[in-house]
Amino acid sequence: MNIETTRLSLYPIRDEKLRHLIEDEKDDAMRKAYGEMLQNCMDFPEKRMWYALWQMELKEKPGVIVGSFCFKGVGKDGSVEIGYGLHDGFCGSGYMTEALNAVAEWALKQAGIEKIIAETEAENESSKKVLLRTGFRFSGENGVEGPIYERKSIK
Repeated sequence: MNIETTRLSLYPIRDEKLRHLIEDEKDDAMRKAYGEMLQNCMDFPEKRMWYALWQMELKEKPGVIVGSFCFKGVGKDGSVEIGYGLHDGFCGSGYMTEALNAVAEWALKQAGIEKIIAETEAENESSKKVLLRTGFRFSGENGVEGPIYERKSIK
């Protein structure tokens, strides 16, 4: 499964690679999150794309990963939450806008998906701008991390 944009190839990583990320991760919270992703991938292999860690690789420089994103499963209401981030040195180049727009369009075409939600820290202005540029709108609610944005299907 690949999603292609002008500059990026977006794809879920294999379980073995996620195991290596878990082993190498220094941050406890990220190690825990990766572990939960891996467990969900193993528990729900038919829904793996909604739990896996996806990488954002530069097409012109194979092997260069600029960031990643993940979905957090599919809710009973047809919603999927997305989390995302860029690696140091790749901010400000439009990569996240390009990736988030493509993956949102793809996700909303999948059976049963009605909306995508994203939560961002209140002070993260860059993330808010990316969300707004890619068709997300503030839901009027706040979650644990901060404001919740959503992009709904137009099916």
